[in-house]
Amino acid sequence: MATSDNLLEAILETAARLPDQVFIDAAEAGIVRYGELDTLTGRLAAVLQRHGVETGDRVAMQVEKSPLNLLLFHACLRIGAACLPLNTGYTDHELAYFIGDAEPRMLVCDPSRRDGLAALDAARGLAIHTLDGKGQGSLAEALAQTDEPAPLVARKADDLAAICYTSGTTGRSKGAMLTHGNLASNAATLRELWGFSAADRLLHALPIYHVHGLFVASNTAALAGATLLFLPRFDVDTVIERLPRATSMMGVPTFYTRLLDDPRFTGELVRHMRLFISGSAPLLEETFEAFRERTGHAILERYGMTETGMNTSNPLVGERKCGTVGPALPGVSVRVRGDGGAPAARGEAGVLEVRGPNVFSGYWRMPEKTAGEFTDDGFFRTGDIARIDEDGYVSIVGRDKDMIISGGLNVYPREVEACIDAMEGIGESAVIGVPHADFGEGVVAVVTAARGHAAPDEAEVIKAARRDLAAFKIPKRVMVVESLPRNSMGKVQKNLLRETYASLFGN
Repeated sequence: MATSDNLLEAILETAARLPDQVFIDAAEAGIVRYGELDTLTGRLAAVLQRHGVETGDRVAMQVEKSPLNLLLFHACLRIGAACLPLNTGYTDHELAYFIGDAEPRMLVCDPSRRDGLAALDAARGLAIHTLDGKGQGSLAEALAQTDEPAPLVARKADDLAAICYTSGTTGRSKGAMLTHGNLASNAATLRELWGFSAADRLLHALPIYHVHGLFVASNTAALAGATLLFLPRFDVDTVIERLPRATSMMGVPTFYTRLLDDPRFTGELVRHMRLFISGSAPLLEETFEAFRERTGHAILERYGMTETGMNTSNPLVGERKCGTVGPALPGVSVRVRGDGGAPAARGEAGVLEVRGPNVFSGYWRMPEKTAGEFTDDGFFRTGDIARIDEDGYVSIVGRDKDMIISGGLNVYPREVEACIDAMEGIGESAVIGVPHADFGEGVVAVVTAARGHAAPDEAEVIKAARRDLAAFKIPKRVMVVESLPRNSMGKVQKNLLRETYASLFGN
């Protein structure tokens, strides 16, 4: 039994039972077996300690995906430090904000970024190490020169394990504080709920600076003793090559649409697969149905966020309802609140609130913001607009900040998008509100053409929408683009669309 609530201790217990099992198979980048985890994380943790990292400190990581990158997260857990994973796309200017806010003791970056970040080192007394996507750099060199492992530090469930910054598309980016208990409870629940075991080989093409790849995929696999087929990034050719060796896959919807666009992706190729999971962005009904028709597999869609890990999931066994993210996870409570905080009736839209052991402890150094995001009875206000049906399945309608108020009436973008996405010739859509002199906000649909189809006609889209939507929900304009802007996790960047079309109505 574990003597503390340190997440790594639970992983090492699994590792001790399966010493010869492969934990990370990164092909040319190397293989790490479960039996090596204790020694490798111990030596890597000793490197951190030698450079001044102590229990309670933060270690920032802005590096390309590699086995050593993942082990660095484990090394932080080992000595009770908190990891700070940062998107590799952040500029030096953006990085300076995170460093200034979190005040890490160490930063690990790509060798190409070292010179540009030297000023941070001088100004803050920050220890900087380097690591590239091949697992090479000064951190790897220091590891090779270290023999004596650091001991594992006992942690409590509410001790800090990671700080993950929200995207910060509006206002100041916030650091969500995730504890050992948050991460461990979520991983243990998902392992059971999704049926992961040592027999699984999880195709891992996600980045590991994000909750999806670093915590949901990696921690769940590690607790189960499963093997990670570790790809540096999503590449259709490589994924198709590796799928025959996999039993399961986690991805964002874009992964699945790109696979469906490739004629080599057939039902025969994935006949042996146990499970496909999708998250981090909405899965279109068209993609769900096309995938099921092509492969015989129903993609399992789930819902989570930076502050909570996973909250809901369609079932492993049972009905996977297209367009929903399933019921609440065991031990997690969800509810919907309407205007003024009153409970919403079944099927009515409102702000989704969640409570459970997965919910973060608060925002880093923002106590007032933290207090404002929790209800008096301990539910976290997610900011997502949702409905819960009679079976308890949750459907995400949109973000509270994305809600459009047109002529004093609420318009939920996801409802309009679902209508437009179902139209012939539409690839996908994003619905936004932009300033309008008469209505306050005018509804605008930004759409792409379906593969093999001509550009959609604006008048025809509006005409078709009138058949299914109330007049106040009908887009006043339909803008056709080649592709929608997305972030690295496949989410449509509606803030960029709102900026682009801010003057559409002549305001």
